[in-house]
Amino acid sequence: MEIKPYERLVNYYETDKMGIVHHSNYIRYFEEARLDFMERVGCGVVEMEQSGVIIPNVDAYARYRRVTRFGDRLTVTVRPAEFTGARMRFEYEIISGGKLCCDGYTTHCFVNGAMKPIILKHTHPELFKKLSRIFEECNHMRLQK
Repeated sequence: MEIKPYERLVNYYETDKMGIVHHSNYIRYFEEARLDFMERVGCGVVEMEQSGVIIPNVDAYARYRRVTRFGDRLTVTVRPAEFTGARMRFEYEIISGGKLCCDGYTTHCFVNGAMKPIILKHTHPELFKKLSRIFEECNHMRLQK
């Protein structure tokens, strides 16, 4: 499985008075890239929600390394890092101009429509198998590099 990075341009409205991207936008970039990744591997969030699985964010961390500005092209790499069936974690790197600008991670749990925690292995075994395979393949590829 090839993991293609997500690319986007920085919009003017994402910058602050100093002309740099406001720090809160990097978490949004993580989310955009994660949703794109999930769609490309066949686990689109809309379909998951329609099947009764919601994946709220339980934590997010970003380390800012260099500023980005309006018009910069950002490449966001998503790496599925951990999957247990009760939660999953993704790691991210944002590159612009060949330089690392930000890295971080997000962790997500699984809940049903009533916002009660669920364990996919019990409630959605096919989705559990699919996500297990995706995370396993992605981590196997990383170890081979």
